[in-house]
Amino acid sequence: MVLDNLGGSLRGALKKIASASRLDKPLVEEAVREIQRALLQADVNVKLVMNLSDRIRERALDEKPPAGMNPREHVINIVYQELINLVGKSSEVALKKQTIMLVGLQGSGKTTTAAKLATFFQRKGLRTAVICADTFRAGAYDQLKALCERQGIFFYGDKGNPDAPAVATAGLEAARRYDVKIVDTAGRHALESDLIQEMEDIHKVVQAEQKLLVMDAALGQQASEQARAFNQAIGITGVIITKLDGTAKGGGALSAVAETRSSVAFIGVGETPNDLERFEADRFISRLLGMGDIKTLVERAQEVQVDEEVDVESIMRGKFSLKDMYKQMEAMNKMGPLKQILQMLPMGGLGIELSDKEYQITKDRLDRYRVIMDSMTDSELEDPKIITANRIKRISLGSGTSPELVRELLKSHTAMQKAIKGMRGGMGKMNMKRLMKRMGQPKG
Repeated sequence: MVLDNLGGSLRGALKKIASASRLDKPLVEEAVREIQRALLQADVNVKLVMNLSDRIRERALDEKPPAGMNPREHVINIVYQELINLVGKSSEVALKKQTIMLVGLQGSGKTTTAAKLATFFQRKGLRTAVICADTFRAGAYDQLKALCERQGIFFYGDKGNPDAPAVATAGLEAARRYDVKIVDTAGRHALESDLIQEMEDIHKVVQAEQKLLVMDAALGQQASEQARAFNQAIGITGVIITKLDGTAKGGGALSAVAETRSSVAFIGVGETPNDLERFEADRFISRLLGMGDIKTLVERAQEVQVDEEVDVESIMRGKFSLKDMYKQMEAMNKMGPLKQILQMLPMGGLGIELSDKEYQITKDRLDRYRVIMDSMTDSELEDPKIITANRIKRISLGSGTSPELVRELLKSHTAMQKAIKGMRGGMGKMNMKRLMKRMGQPKG
């Protein structure tokens, strides 16, 4: 997941508050120290961490909880709000006709991000084109062309032409009938004068509505200098942070965005074409703290094309047959890696901690469940209660599995109904639903 280590450390600090019998100054101080340690290890700027710590401490000790919220819930709400303030507002890139220019240093993931961004807009129903104006890196043309062809996205490039502004101009003309035109520009190993000049020249001919800086999350606090230089050259309108799924330093990149006087527009959370998410601070922090991200989950579900309509609400109601369960599993499989999907669900407490091995075991088990359900009749899928011992034997033979695994599936189905209903219940001793309702706009 995004910033696994940071999320685990923050959840650990908040769990102490959630499970405490009473809230006092020593407990608040201990929690603040753990939050400080977690953020510093994630390479967040020291000054920002100290300011955040002071605000959490002051508010936790001085503010009175609002009506209907106990002191523990109130402190967790304060941490949630202050973390949102730390990462800043989101940069809204509208779903409309526009030209987008991508800039960044070589190795930031800019080329793959161009294809991911095109895929994002394509999933939203917009006709998208990608123009390769990176004439510096030899493999850029072939890499981007292959990525776009794989996703069915219009691609334009002029291999061997060193005139990047001319390539960009010709590409815009070739893609004039498309809604969203994404211009990928060259990167360098460092911010050299020729790179800055080429960016400025392309910017003059492209006249992009959005100029997005692509930054590698592993840069940490070094991202500040990079962000400042790109912003001075062309005026950055938003930032895309890549590789947030595999770095401990992502906090530094997130907090460095202030240098552009803009905000984060998207985050890269994996290697597949669909692993680019619109950044929204409240969703990001909610998932980081293990409180789920139902909004993103629903959006992903709405983008999934399945043969039969998937009732997303049934995920939370828990009222579904084995056939419904099968459809949900198929939809989840299309929505992305199981680990990402499960972490969008509010699983109670402050998140369920599963290792990569445990996630793989869970995925393998779900794959075997699908094979078992393929061996069931429609009536059995609609009403699992009719599945007798003889039916279990027939299903196990047909699926090449054991009767024990078939019984396990039936038990899992029953348990899933109960568990999903319970997701809307308390967060340990606390009322998750009530807490999340109160987590509205962060204080300034």
